[in-house]
Amino acid sequence: MSSHQSTLEMLDNQPVSRMFIRYLIPSMVGMLLMAVNVVVDGIMVGNRLGAEALAGVGIAGPVYTIFIAISLWIGVGAATRYSIAMGAKKTEQARAIFTQSLVFIFGVTLFIGIAAYFFREPLAYALGANTQTYPYVSDYMTVLLLFGFVFTIESVFSVFIRNDGAPNVSMAALVIAAVANIALNYLFLYVLDYGVAGAATATVLAGATAILVLSTHFFSPKSNLKLVRFSFKKRLFFMMVAIGFPSFLAEIGVSVFTISHNIILEKMAGTSGVAAFSILNYVHSVMLMMFLGMGSAIQPLISYYHGARNEERKKETVRIAVWITMGTGFLFFLIGQFAARTIVSIFGDFPAAVTELATSGIQLFFIAYLFMGINFVMMTYYQSVGHVRMAIWITAAREIIIMLTLLHVLPPLFGLTGVWLAIPISECIVLMTIFHYQRKLRFKQMKKRTLQQEKLEF
Repeated sequence: MSSHQSTLEMLDNQPVSRMFIRYLIPSMVGMLLMAVNVVVDGIMVGNRLGAEALAGVGIAGPVYTIFIAISLWIGVGAATRYSIAMGAKKTEQARAIFTQSLVFIFGVTLFIGIAAYFFREPLAYALGANTQTYPYVSDYMTVLLLFGFVFTIESVFSVFIRNDGAPNVSMAALVIAAVANIALNYLFLYVLDYGVAGAATATVLAGATAILVLSTHFFSPKSNLKLVRFSFKKRLFFMMVAIGFPSFLAEIGVSVFTISHNIILEKMAGTSGVAAFSILNYVHSVMLMMFLGMGSAIQPLISYYHGARNEERKKETVRIAVWITMGTGFLFFLIGQFAARTIVSIFGDFPAAVTELATSGIQLFFIAYLFMGINFVMMTYYQSVGHVRMAIWITAAREIIIMLTLLHVLPPLFGLTGVWLAIPISECIVLMTIFHYQRKLRFKQMKKRTLQQEKLEF
């Protein structure tokens, strides 16, 4: 019996809680280490080069996010279809999905990176750069644009390998990449003195290291992932694009969140405000990755159970995930209230204005984690079972529709407090819409069961 077959049997027969933990631990560790790759840049840049350089790296951050957004759009959508196909025992279709997604993601991200490189100056100012931060934004962004395809290939490999029953391989790749990133950041910043371009180069090389580790899975007899002859299948393509769109939108939302906050804080508090937000955003990336790790853990499980039409195991997976995210969110909230100043000090010795802005921002912003985790779990659930419209609503509302509305309304009324509270209020409103949607679904299901019972009795 092959390892892959035993993995499928485990999905069918092992307790849901055991399978959940089997996927959760590698996913959480992996996502945490992805966050470390980002945060290490911030800590080292802040301590070595100061607040302006840190602000510049923070402004350039959406470029990285957009590459990840594209990779998740195709990667998560394709991997979801892959798991559904495997759940339905359609192996050849699953392999065709893998091949098509890999060819498409490489071509698209390479083209976008090269095209954007020629417009990097107006792009930098559009992202929120000013005359003080532009040199740092430009240096960091140039490296990301030219080598962004490395991040997308790494992301797609990781998602598919996890869905192929090897979450530990994905975790190992991220562990090695995180260690490499720390070592390379130290080398380029402290030894070779390459500035922010060195920090960006370290991140790219760490991603390339992860790709090498992930590639070992394809040579394993345990792997079900095989490249087949490329053949564009229009129906499969549009299905995976539709399913993956919420993941793409979620990452675009992160970029909108970053750009909008950078712009409004630059207007209200200058470079100090942008530097303070950069610190908050680095910390937020860690918390966000933990919730994304939860989504990464349940996505292959829910997709497989959905393909196998196993409703009870699907529902149990969601229940476990919701309870864990509620506890995790409350813990993050407490950390924000009692350790904000300590967190800020890790990133460097900043002027008092930056420290105070970042501290108060963290204390207010961390209220969002009471709601955010549940929203992520439910978005992943809806995406995995084909309720794409609701998944899109959650992602679009959280950091685009409702957040931008609140950023327009709250700051004139409450100043900087209004800026920090835009996301917490947005997350709370989205959670209330999820409760409403779930009530409607339960009512429809009850009505359907009643009609079926009446037909049987008749």
